[in-house]
Parts: sequence; C-alpha cells; structure tokens
Amino acid sequence: MNKKPKRWLLYAMITTIFWGIWGAFIEIPEKSGFPATLGYVVWSLTMVPCSLAALSVIGWKPETDRRSIGLGLSVGVLGAGGQLILFEALRQGPAYIVFPLISLFPVLTILLSVFLLKERASRRSWIGIGLALAAAVFLANPHLSGPGGEHAWLLLTILVFVMWGLQAYVMKFSNQTMKAESIFMYMCISALLLSPVAIAMTDLSQPINWGFKGPWLAAIVHLLNSVGALTLVYALREGEAIIVVPLTGLSPVITIIISLIIYAVMPGTVLLIGLVLAAIAIYLLSE
Repeated sequence: MNKKPKRWLLYAMITTIFWGIWGAFIEIPEKSGFPATLGYVVWSLTMVPCSLAALSVIGWKPETDRRSIGLGLSVGVLGAGGQLILFEALRQGPAYIVFPLISLFPVLTILLSVFLLKERASRRSWIGIGLALAAAVFLANPHLSGPGGEHAWLLLTILVFVMWGLQAYVMKFSNQTMKAESIFMYMCISALLLSPVAIAMTDLSQPINWGFKGPWLAAIVHLLNSVGALTLVYALREGEAIIVVPLTGLSPVITIIISLIIYAVMPGTVLLIGLVLAAIAIYLLSE
C-alpha cells in the first residue's frame, strides 16, 4: 500500500470536496443565460493561474521532451475532449442515463491499473472500491428508469466513459516519469487549444448573459474544478489509482448534500442508499 497515505488522502479529499461544490453550483451560470460551452472556455482560462502556481513550485522547469509532451497532452485531450463530447451527448440524450454510464469510468481505470501498472489493494480497499462504484450509480441516477436505445448519444456517452477512464490511467502512468506540475501544465494547454471548438459549438444567435451571473460567476465556480484537477494529479502521484479514482468519484455526495440544503428537501430512497454506500466507501478507502 501507499507509503504516504495521509498526503494522497488529503489531495484526494480536496478534489472530492471542490468538485462536489463545483457540481452543486455549475448550473447557475447556465440557467442565468451563460451557455455551458462558453462555461468550458471560462474553465480553460481558470486552469491558467493554477498551472502557473504549479510551475512556480518546480522552478519553471517542466519536462519538454517528446515523450512527456505526448503523455501530458494525452491526459489533457482525454479530459477536456471528453467534456466537450459530454455537452453533445446531453443535448441528444437523457441526463439520467448519460451520467450513470459515465460515472462508472473508474472501472476502466481500475482494470488498466491492475493489469498494466500491477497495482494492488487490500480486501478492505476492494470492498470500498465496489461500494464506491455502486454509490456512483445511485447518486448519479436518482430515477433508475427511462427509455434506452441505440442512439448517437449513447455512443458519445460510451466514448466519454472510455476517455475519462483512460485519462486517469494515463495520468497515473505519466506520474512515474513526469512531475505532477508538468502534467497539469499540459492539461491546461490542451484545454485552451480546445476552446475554439467550444465556441464553435455555441449558439451565438441566442442572448448571452455577460453580467456577474454569467462569465464571472462561472469563473469562480470553475476555479474549484481546476484546483481539484490539480490536486487529483498530486493524489495520483502519491497514491494508488485503483483507490484514488473511486474516492474522488464520490464528489456527487457533496453535490447532493449541498443541493438538498439549498432546496430544503429530504432525499428519496435511491439517493439515501447512494449516500450511505458512499459514506461506507469513504471510510473503507481512507484506511
């Protein structure tokens, strides 16, 4: 097991909490008239100060050899590209099917890490991993019903699942030969390079809110995501991917709790089951 459990756990919990808060407030700018695709552009810009802060830690000396550039950009394109494809999948398909499928991406990361990186975990950790994956399904899909079908959105959803599962694996693999700060720098570059695609996907004929609840609020909210992405790279540097990824995948727990408080409602049976499973998983994975 990991020699520095406290450090990886700290980074993983920061990612989980920040992404959970991000998820609870991400819809506010869009509901206020600021398109999600432009929200992506704002998110890519919030990656910049985080990247600069990270680079200052390593004395502005990132790896620039071909292998490092290839690995770093791969991590970035898989993550940011998956985000753009997700927008299109949600336009065409039901969110209650799209999100549960994508939320299972840690399964792919775990399989790759076990068979290719030869990572190992205790029986307790494997139970926690299984409960975390089960909790993700309940938390992401409170209805667990609805029509399916062979549609383009389903293929796009599966593509995002594969891309995000691969991203976490490549991120862990890259940490073996690269500084975590360098990996994040290339993630930032990839996000910025894909911004024109996001702008092209935006319906600019519709009115856009350029006030505080538009790009400015989006920047505040997306900064939480960017910081969480940076601490995820650090968590994967210090810990096993088969434990870190399922743990950070429980960020919907924070999202749901905040949402329940804001709207003053009690969780239904499905959500309650997901919250209980998540709590147990966090306890088991935090050994």
